[in-house]
Amino acid sequence: MDDYREAIASCCKQLRLSTNLAENAMVQEGSTHQEYVYNLFKEEVQYRKTCRVSKYINTAGFPYETSFLAFNASEVQFPSDVTIETLKSLDFLSEGKNIVMYGGTGTGKTMLSICIGIAACSKCIPVKFFRTAALVNQLSEAHSRGTLSMFHKKLNKAEILILDEFGYVPYDRTGAQLLFDLLSEIHEKKVVILNTNLEFSRWVNVLYDEQMTAALIGRLMHHCHLILFPGENNRLRESSINDLFHSKGGGKKRAK
Repeated sequence: MDDYREAIASCCKQLRLSTNLAENAMVQEGSTHQEYVYNLFKEEVQYRKTCRVSKYINTAGFPYETSFLAFNASEVQFPSDVTIETLKSLDFLSEGKNIVMYGGTGTGKTMLSICIGIAACSKCIPVKFFRTAALVNQLSEAHSRGTLSMFHKKLNKAEILILDEFGYVPYDRTGAQLLFDLLSEIHEKKVVILNTNLEFSRWVNVLYDEQMTAALIGRLMHHCHLILFPGENNRLRESSINDLFHSKGGGKKRAK
């Protein structure tokens, strides 16, 4: 049996096939030769797809992995033409529409964007996830090293660019300009998912230039779904500190 395994592995190498095929050949079953061959190659196709999906997820840069099964959408306000199901099926991507998620810290924006990103990766669609401040820093570093065009080419491999925590900290003027240039370059070529707790009228506070801010908002919102997260901070709500806070009378009653 080991001789056959080594011989099959050698053939796989010459044919540029995965050695996983050789391992499966030793355990695969089939009532006929044809069924055996079919089952063997079917398993190899599934193995390769699993490896590709894993690679897409690992290179996307997600801070953690999650799924739609864990996401609570009860407090999320979707546009009339958007549902969890349409997000799962990536309708926005085929429509060429960006997604802007707006709401307070801890309300689920990051989690939903990761759910969407992983759903895309599972369909072998390349995704890149960044904390926006980290992306700005990388753009600035690439600009300083003279490798900005190379960095742009790397980003252009993604079909979906997820920018998390936009506006949480102000960017320097050079970084803001570089971010604007990137988003202008991929406008209507890639889909952007942007998460922010900053209302549009305050974006100028982190981008500094009013004309550039207006242009960026215009590009992002030209074809876009705006998803609102009006709920309270989920991390605080689920924390024992929150119970203590309310027991001391510090919590405010929520408006009905």
